[in-house]
Amino acid sequence: MTLYFTKEHEWLRLDGETAFVGITKHAAEELGELVFVESREAGTEVTAGESVAVVESVKAASDIYAPVDGVVLEGNPALADDPARVSSDPEGEGWILKFRLTNPEQLSGLMDAAAYTAFLG
Repeated sequence: MTLYFTKEHEWLRLDGETAFVGITKHAAEELGELVFVESREAGTEVTAGESVAVVESVKAASDIYAPVDGVVLEGNPALADDPARVSSDPEGEGWILKFRLTNPEQLSGLMDAAAYTAFLG
């Protein structure tokens, strides 16, 4: 499984043809404990940079953007009852949505882990 990152602090993990999307550990720490997560409905076509979810913490609300073009397959059902899972495991079980890529060539515009670490400074 390959992991990619955006400058907006989203990550994308490819598992075959399915992409999981969430927020990075850095973003989760900045937001604090999440109290609400809502993602776009299954079947929604999205383009890179388009808002695909909203996360709300005790500090702030923030949009989550699609790293690449795709079609939403599902939001993480576990987050309805436990949105804090994003805070406790942001790059694992705290994934926010699953989608199918429609333009895989866009992955080349994302950062790998080393580039993201350097971006954070």
